[in-house]
Amino acid sequence: MWFDKYYASRKKLIIGFVLVSVLSACLLPFLKFAFNFEQFFPVGDKDLEFFQEFIEEFESDDNFLLIAFEHKPSIFDTSFLKKVDQFTDAAQDVPYVKSVQSLTNFSFPTLTPLGPRMIPAVSMDDPTEMSRDSIRLLNDERLVHNLINQNASSTVVILKTEENTQIEECKSIMHGVNQLIAQHNLPDHYMLGRAYFQTELSALQFREIFMSTVVSSILISIVMILIFRRWRSILIALGSIGVGLLIFMGLLSLLGRELTLMAALYPILMLIVGTSDVIHIMTKYFDELKKGFDKKAALETTIRQIGMATLLTSLTTAAGFATLLSSRIIPIKDFGINAAMGVVVAYIVVIGFTCPLLSYFRKEQLIKKTSTDTFWNNILSRTNAITKQYRVAISIGFFLFIGACLYGMSMIHTNYEIAMNLPKGAKITEDFKYFEKEYAGFRPIEFAVFIQEGYNYDDYEVLEAITKTEDYIRTKEEIASVISLGTIMKSLNQAVYGNNPAEYKMPSQETYALAKPVFSMLSAQGAELLVSKDKRKSRISSKIKDIGAEKINIVSADIDRWIDENIDSSIVQFNQTGTGLILDKNSEFVRESLLYGLGMALIIVSLLMGMLFRNIKMLLLALIPNVIPLLFAAALIGYFDIALEAGISIVFAIIFGIAVDDTIHFLSKYKLAKDRLGDREAALEVSFVETGKAIIFTSIILFFGFAIMLFSSNLPSVIIGMLISVTLVSAILADLIFLPVIIRFFDI
Repeated sequence: MWFDKYYASRKKLIIGFVLVSVLSACLLPFLKFAFNFEQFFPVGDKDLEFFQEFIEEFESDDNFLLIAFEHKPSIFDTSFLKKVDQFTDAAQDVPYVKSVQSLTNFSFPTLTPLGPRMIPAVSMDDPTEMSRDSIRLLNDERLVHNLINQNASSTVVILKTEENTQIEECKSIMHGVNQLIAQHNLPDHYMLGRAYFQTELSALQFREIFMSTVVSSILISIVMILIFRRWRSILIALGSIGVGLLIFMGLLSLLGRELTLMAALYPILMLIVGTSDVIHIMTKYFDELKKGFDKKAALETTIRQIGMATLLTSLTTAAGFATLLSSRIIPIKDFGINAAMGVVVAYIVVIGFTCPLLSYFRKEQLIKKTSTDTFWNNILSRTNAITKQYRVAISIGFFLFIGACLYGMSMIHTNYEIAMNLPKGAKITEDFKYFEKEYAGFRPIEFAVFIQEGYNYDDYEVLEAITKTEDYIRTKEEIASVISLGTIMKSLNQAVYGNNPAEYKMPSQETYALAKPVFSMLSAQGAELLVSKDKRKSRISSKIKDIGAEKINIVSADIDRWIDENIDSSIVQFNQTGTGLILDKNSEFVRESLLYGLGMALIIVSLLMGMLFRNIKMLLLALIPNVIPLLFAAALIGYFDIALEAGISIVFAIIFGIAVDDTIHFLSKYKLAKDRLGDREAALEVSFVETGKAIIFTSIILFFGFAIMLFSSNLPSVIIGMLISVTLVSAILADLIFLPVIIRFFDI
C-alpha cells in the first residue's frame, strides 16, 4: 500500500528536504537581478520589428545618461562653468562612454571669408561676453530644454553610452560618473538615463525582496502563534514555509532566472501559498487527532482528503499563474512561469516535509488543551443559518454588487505613465520629475523618414518637407525637444549669415544652392546620426512628456494626420517609432492577453474540477464565486482611476489562483459530507465547521500578507497589494455567503 511505504520513508524525506534547503541557501548569492525597458517590449509585434531595424541603421534612442548640474541663481558663472567643462573632459574617459556634450563644448558654425569656423556657444573667460551669450542661448530652441533649462538655473551634460549596456556595464558607468561628480565638487545634480535606471532599479529589487521576506515572515509568525499556540506546531509550520521559500529561490538561482521588479512578489507569494497549504493540512490533522485517531490513521486521512484537495488547489493556482504565459511581455510571462513553479514547490514541501514531520510528535505536544473550537464552530454555524434564512436578500445583494462592478469596469483606462513604476520618495523619482519639469523628459518619440525614388536626402524638397514636419512637431506643448536634418539646415542658414540668430530658419532655395557644399562640414553637429548609411532614410528625433500612453497616442495621431494632409508623400514618407511607442503598445496587448489568459484558466480549472467532482452542476457552481473577486478587482481599477498596464495586470492571475483554493476546499468537503450523510443541509453544516475556520485563517494571512506591499516604495507593488488584499474580502464572502446560497438554489 502506497501510504505504508510513504510512512516508512518519513525520516529519509525529512533529511532529504533539509539537505536540499541547505543547498538552496548556498545558491542564493547567485540570484540574478535585472531591469531594462527592453524587457517590456511586446514580442512578435510588427512595430517592434520595425523599431529594431530602425536602431540598427541609426542608433538606439536610450543610449544616453543626462546629468543636470544646478547652480542658482544662474549657471552663467565663470567658476561653475569651468568645473562643468572639466567634468565634461574627464567624463570622456568613463568606461562605456562614447562621447560627451555640454554647454561648454557646444559651438555654432559660421561661414567667414576665410572659410567655415566654429564659435563657442559661451565665452567662459569673459563675464561681459557671457552675459550677452546667456540672452542669446536662452532664446535658442536647440539648447533650451536640452542643454539648459528656461530660467538658466541648471545645465545638462549628455553622456552618449554604448548601446544595450547591461547591468554590470551600467554599474561601471555610474561608478565612474559618481567619482567625477565628487572630484569636481558638483553636489547639486540630477540624473536621467539607461545606466542610472538599471543601476538604481536593480538595487531597489534586492531591497524590496529582502524587506518583503522579513516583514512577511514576522507577520506569518505572529499569525501562527495566534492559531496554533504550541511552540512545536508553530516551528513546524514556520519551518515548512521557510523550506519552501528557500527551495524556490534556490531553484530560480539554479535555473538562472533573472529577477525583475515584480520579483518582490515572490517571497510574499511563497510565504502565503505555503502558509495556506500548511494551515489546511495541519488543521485537518489536528481535527483527526482530536477525534481519537492515532498519528498514522490521522495522517492518512489528512493526505487522502486535504492532500488531494490541496493538490487540486495547487494545480488551479498554478493554472491561474500560467495564464500569464499568453502575455507578449517577457517579464510578465516569466513571472507566471516562476510563480507556477513556486506553487508546485510549496505543495511538494507540505506533503514531503510537513506531513512526515508532524507524525513524529504526540497529540499533546502539538495541540493545546484549551481550545477555541467551540467559539469558531458557533460563529460558522450561525453564518450557515444566515445563508439559509436570508438567501433571497443575499442573492439580490450580490447581483447589485456585480452590477456596480460592471460599471466600474467600464471606467478602466490604459493611460500608463513611466512615473508610475518608479519608487516613491526615491532620488531616481525626484530626478525623473526634475527632467520632466525643467527639460524635455525621458520618453523618446522617433519619426523614420523614407526618401522616395528620384530624390536624395540633401535635395531641397526633401529638407523642406522634413523641416516643415519638425516645425509642426515643435508646436506641440507636450514635445520640448526635436532634432532633424531641418535643425541642421536652419543652423546652416544661420552660419551663412554670419551666425545671426535671426537667420535660424529654413534657407531659401537660392541660399541653399550656394551653401549646399558646406552641408558635409556640419556632420559634427549631428548629421551623421540623422541619415542612414545608404542615404535613403533619415529621422526626426524628439522627446515627449510623460503624459500617459493614451494622451500620447492622441498627440501622435494628430501629427500623423497633419503629415498626411500637408506633406507630399511622393517626396518623403514618415513612420512613427521609438522606445516610448513600443512600450505604450503594451496597453493594447494587456487587455487582449488578459482576457485570453483568464479564458484559458477557466477552461483548465473547469477540466480539473470536472475530474474531481464529476458533476456538471458543481463544476459551474465552483466557477461562479471565483468570477466575483475578478470583477471586484477590475471595478476597483476603474473606480480608483488606476491605469491598467503590464505590471498591474498580474493581479488577476494572482486573485484567480488564490480565490479558487477556498472554493475547492469547501466544495470538496461538501461533496464528501454529502456522499457520507446523504443530506444537503447536514453536509453544509459539516463543510462550514470543518473548512470554514481554515478558510478564514488563510484569508486573514493572505489579507495582511499582501497588505505588506502597501509599504513598498514601488507604486505598482502598492497597487497590487491593495487590490489583492481588498479583493480577498469579496472572495471570503463569495465562498462562505454566496456559495451556500447557490448550492441550495441548484439543489446540489
